[in-house]
Parts: sequence; structure tokens; C-alpha cells
Amino acid sequence: HVQLVESGGGSVPAGGSLRLSCAASGYTYSDGCVGWVRQAPGKTREAIAAIYSGGSDTFYLDSVRGRFTSTQDSSKTTVYLVMTNLKPDDTALYYCASVDNDAIQARGVLTALEYSSNRGQGTQVTVSS
Repeated sequence: HVQLVESGGGSVPAGGSLRLSCAASGYTYSDGCVGWVRQAPGKTREAIAAIYSGGSDTFYLDSVRGRFTSTQDSSKTTVYLVMTNLKPDDTALYYCASVDNDAIQARGVLTALEYSSNRGQGTQVTVSS
């Protein structure tokens, strides 16, 4: 049974930083990627970052590129999202999701993450202006 558990959310002022963690149990992924998806009230889910199983390839949505960085530990059981220069528009529930290569090929990495059934419950990030 795959379980993803996020932590590290909180409330910060604009310009602040947070580090989110996504701990995986029940498996270590050998293909595909683990990504971060966020959803703000009244808005659709938005995949913003992904790190592929090799650990060196990453993807970022334009709105967070240069401010957010995703890494993983050597055991591939924990993925991190370091968020800097946070903006009020970053306020959302953030959750991590995992997808395999078949899902990425079929739907594209962003859509695959946004609709993945392998995801955690999320951690809230609130950025005040």
C-alpha cells in the first residue's frame, strides 16, 4: 500500500520561505516522478514541480521556476520542495503525488500528477501580504 505524507506547511509573510517534505512508505519509486500539486480555494489543481526517479531531472511551472526547488534523498523515500520568495498567490493546499512513466507518456507529466490517485492529504501553505 503506497502512502505519501506531506509536512512542512505553515503561515509566512510574503518573501518568506518554507520547506515541504513528502515521505513515501510502501514503495520506492524506480520510474516516473514525484511531483507537487497545489490547489487554492475556488481554483483548479495545478502541478507546479516534479522530480524524476533519477534525481537529476526536474520540472517547474513558470510561475514557480527560480523560486521553488525540488530534491529527493538518496533512498528515494523523501522528496522535498524548498519554496523561497513566497507570494500571496502561492497560498494553497500543497500535496505530493507520484506517477509512473506509463502515466506520464499517456497524459503528460502535469496532467498525470494532477489526476494521480497516488497522493497525500496535503499540507497548507498560507502567505500573507
